Amino acid sequence: MTAHVFVDDLDAPRLHDDDRHHLARVLRLKLGELVTVSDGCGRWRSCRFGPELEVDGDIVDDPAPSPPIGIAFALSKADKPELAVQKLTEVGADTIVLVRAERSVVRWDDERAARGRARLRRVAREAAMQCRRSRLPTVDGPISFDEALRLPGASLADRGGRTPTLARPTVLVGPEGGWSEQERAAASDAGVPAVGLGPHVLRAETAAVAAGVLLAGLRSGLVAAGSV
Repeated sequence: MTAHVFVDDLDAPRLHDDDRHHLARVLRLKLGELVTVSDGCGRWRSCRFGPELEVDGDIVDDPAPSPPIGIAFALSKADKPELAVQKLTEVGADTIVLVRAERSVVRWDDERAARGRARLRRVAREAAMQCRRSRLPTVDGPISFDEALRLPGASLADRGGRTPTLARPTVLVGPEGGWSEQERAAASDAGVPAVGLGPHVLRAETAAVAAGVLLAGLRSGLVAAGSV
């Protein structure tokens, strides 16, 4: 299977040092093997691997999927955010946002937030290379719950909610302890509906990925509207 990497300029593609090491030492690409390179915005082309990339095909522009899918999930402990971002990138989420919820155990100050965003963007980039996406998802936050309610097409993942729909392609996922009653009331006052992700209680990172899978399945037609 052809390796895939991101470059800054498709007209004169050059590999970043880390990507060159990955291709040469980890994937063990040989001189002259095909590799696809993308700008992260939907455009890509084929090249031949070597000391310098040799262009071997015209630029292809993949249309943006519609509607864009967004998952906003509450900050959680350990490596759970990394896992969620990795899998959401693989299934096709376009926007990933971290949210500060009332019951979030993890609290990031500005410095830690900057480091966390940078780390999660690297995770998303590596996952996009692995699954051969031509578009990188955006990774932002953390934002307040009130800001999350104003995200385009927002809905609130909660037990007993209605069936997810592409009319509401951004799902907010709470922390392990769930949404507080104040947050549920704020969502109701803002006209943000609740959507269900199944009959079982899911871990926070599992719920985020499940929401992404459901929306991606609806968008691709793999899941029929009204069947989830």
